[in-house]
Amino acid sequence: MRVLVAEDQKMMADALGEGLRDTGLAVDVVYDGNAALDRCCSTRYDVVVLDRGLPLVHGDDVCRTLVDEHPETRILLLTAASAVDDRIFGLELGADDYLSKPFVFAELVARVRTLGRRSRSAVPPVLRRAGVVLDTARHRVLRDIHPVSLTKKEFAVLEELLRANGAVVSAEELLESAWDENINPFTNVVRVTMTSLRRKLGEPAVIETISGVGYRIS
Repeated sequence: MRVLVAEDQKMMADALGEGLRDTGLAVDVVYDGNAALDRCCSTRYDVVVLDRGLPLVHGDDVCRTLVDEHPETRILLLTAASAVDDRIFGLELGADDYLSKPFVFAELVARVRTLGRRSRSAVPPVLRRAGVVLDTARHRVLRDIHPVSLTKKEFAVLEELLRANGAVVSAEELLESAWDENINPFTNVVRVTMTSLRRKLGEPAVIETISGVGYRIS
């Protein structure tokens, strides 16, 4: 899942970014509304965590633009205002959810993950293919009923392959969905992660490499 955090308080924004990355999400961080709009024009985000009080372009205007131009992206508004009228106004802008500051970080994570599931085509919370079972809610993987211990990135890559339902997923698409903007586009991290993932899933191999195209679980 790819997430953008747009928050003008730099320390808070960076802390949210690091915390969300620690849960296995790919997260980019910006500090003003103009940067948020620029980033959304170049990258497809599943969820934008959007502070309403952004400088340069107000968070309300960012929200309106995203609703009009990127309707597939889910928006979680953050604000210091907690009055019912403020929450209603935020939702009427087109936001999908609303969280008042201060908030419990675990609740933010839960809301982001819920919105992320809604940003894509409907898929079951438990994905199954070729003897592999991935439970997104419990963050658990089984291969032929045996538990498999994966890193957060391996889990994210496997989830993307299973979501593709047999279609080929390119290395570029995996970089886009499982890593953030800090990753070098010329890195071999996808290949290294795929090698480790295959080893952990065991034999017979379920991940197929389509030369020059990508990977799939057939």
